[in-house]
Amino acid sequence: MPSKQNTTRKLKAILSADVKGYSLLMADDEVHTIQTLKAYRSLMSDLIQQHSGRVVDNPGDNLLAEFSSAVDAVDCAVQIQKKLKKENVKFVKDRRLEFRIGINIGDVVQDGDRIYGSGVNVAARIEGLAEPGGVCVSRNAYDHIKDKLKFGYEYLGDHEVKNIKDPVRVYKVLIDPEDAGKLLGEKPGTAKKKRLLVVAVVAAIVVTSIIWYFIQSANKPEIEPASIEKMAYDLPEKPSIAVLPFVNMSGDPEQEYFSDGMTEDLITDLSKISDLFVIGRNSTFTYKGKPIKIRQVAEELGVRYVLEGSVRKVENTVRINAQLIDATTGGHLWSERFDEEMVNIFSLQDRITQKIAEALAVKLIIGEKETSPKRKTDSLEAYINFLKGWQHYRRFAPEEFLKAIPLFEKAIALDPNYWRAYSVLAKI
Repeated sequence: MPSKQNTTRKLKAILSADVKGYSLLMADDEVHTIQTLKAYRSLMSDLIQQHSGRVVDNPGDNLLAEFSSAVDAVDCAVQIQKKLKKENVKFVKDRRLEFRIGINIGDVVQDGDRIYGSGVNVAARIEGLAEPGGVCVSRNAYDHIKDKLKFGYEYLGDHEVKNIKDPVRVYKVLIDPEDAGKLLGEKPGTAKKKRLLVVAVVAAIVVTSIIWYFIQSANKPEIEPASIEKMAYDLPEKPSIAVLPFVNMSGDPEQEYFSDGMTEDLITDLSKISDLFVIGRNSTFTYKGKPIKIRQVAEELGVRYVLEGSVRKVENTVRINAQLIDATTGGHLWSERFDEEMVNIFSLQDRITQKIAEALAVKLIIGEKETSPKRKTDSLEAYINFLKGWQHYRRFAPEEFLKAIPLFEKAIALDPNYWRAYSVLAKI
C-alpha cells in the first residue's frame, strides 16, 4: 500500500492497453509473440514519449501510461493503432498482436513511479470495451478532446464496470479520415429521456400490435396486403422471419462456436411457434461474414422480418445486442441489449424469443408457452461442450469429426440425459 509520506494526488489522462487473445498467441508460438510484443512496446513507448507522456508500467501484455493532456493521450493512442496496423500487415491474421486501448481522465495517487486509484481502474475497464485495433474514451476525456482533434466519435452508452460504483459513459474514437467531425449514436444529454421514450414507444407498439392481431385474426389474411409496401416476391401467410448469424464481438475467433450456437438455438426456439414461418439454419448461415442489405436478404429468403445481432462473451458474462427489422419499411420493430451471467443463458434465450414473438404480435398458445422454456440440458458446461463439438461437426470433415467426438462425450459425461449430444455422436 502507498504510504502518505511518499504519495501525491494529481489529475491525469490515463492510457491503458492490452493485446487481444494474448494467451492464445502465447500458446501457439511463444517466441514469435514475445519478440513481436517487445518490438511493439518499443514503438508504443517512443510514441508516448513524443506525445509528452510517461510509461508507468508494462506487465505481461499490458501497458499503462499517463499524460498531462487528454488531447495528447488520444492523439498518441490513434497514432499507435495506425502504426501497429501497418506492422501487423507483415503477419498472417492469427499471428498478429492487436492492442485495445482505453483512455480516462481521473484523479490518481502517485507513489514513487507507480499510480493508483479509480482513474486508472476506469481506463482499464474502458480498454476492455474497445475493439482490437480500436480506441475508447470516457466521457471526461471526450469532453476535453471533442473540439480539438480531427476524429469522429461513436457514443456507446453507459456501462456498468467491475469495482466502479457509477456507470461509465463510453465513446469509440472513429479513426478513419471520412469520419472526422461525426458524432454517431445517442447524444449524452438526452440519453435518459430517450431511454424512457424508447420504453414507452416499445410498450405502445406491443400493445397496439396485440390489439391489431386479434382484430385481424377474425378477417384473413392476417397481414393486410394493402398495408405492406409492394415487394418483388410473395410473402407467406404467416409472419415470416430470418435469423441472421449473430456476429462474434468477443475479439476471440475461438468464441465463434458460441455466437453460432446462440443463433441456431434461437432459430430452433422460434420454429416451435406454430404461427410463425422461420427460415432454416442452412439458408441464413450462407450470409455469415458477408456484407448484407436487409431488404435484399429478405427478398432472397422470402420473408418480411429479419433478426440480426451480436454476441460478446467475456469470461462468465455475455452481452447480446439484437434488433428486429421490417424489410418492407426498413424500420426497427424492436431492439434491445442484454447483459447476463452465463448461468442465465437459457432464460436469456427464452426472453429474446418471447420479445420477438411479442414484437411480431404472434399469439403464443398455452402449449407453446409451456414447451418453449424446456431445454435439452440444464448443465451450462455440457451445453458449452456441445456447441464446441457442433462447430467441428458442421465442417463435415474426418479430422473435424475426431475433434468433435471428445467434446460430445464430455457433454454426455456432464449430463447423461443430454440426448442431443447422443444423437449427433451416433451420426459420426
